[in-house]
Amino acid sequence: MNPVIHFEMPYHDPKRVSAFYQQAFGWQTQDLGEAMGHYVVATTTETGDAGPKTPGAINGGFYPHKPDWPAQYPSVVIAVDDIAAAMEKVRSAGGEVLGEPMDIPGIGRYVSFTDPEGNRVSMLQPLARAGQPKTA
Repeated sequence: MNPVIHFEMPYHDPKRVSAFYQQAFGWQTQDLGEAMGHYVVATTTETGDAGPKTPGAINGGFYPHKPDWPAQYPSVVIAVDDIAAAMEKVRSAGGEVLGEPMDIPGIGRYVSFTDPEGNRVSMLQPLARAGQPKTA
């Protein structure tokens, strides 16, 4: 079984989205800068080297809305052991993979897809982290 490990939402204004979630929910945010496409990491729960300390809790992030990207809605990220195999499973099950996997330095390989209902979801083949077992 592959767990949900992250959420993502698009933004138009990184300062505004950060301020809102900090004020409304106490989340910590960090803009990763130009080299990482101004992705804003959102820490929603106490986190250690192996990830969230509370079982079932996840962190997330915000990405800049881009007019030419498809299906920019809040979504979840699912951990997979082999992103190429998972892409084939998505296609075989009736989903559509959106582009090719991208490497996220220090994190892993990532790609988005739509399910047969039109929901945008993503997959991540994470790099091994200390104290964290493999998924599946």
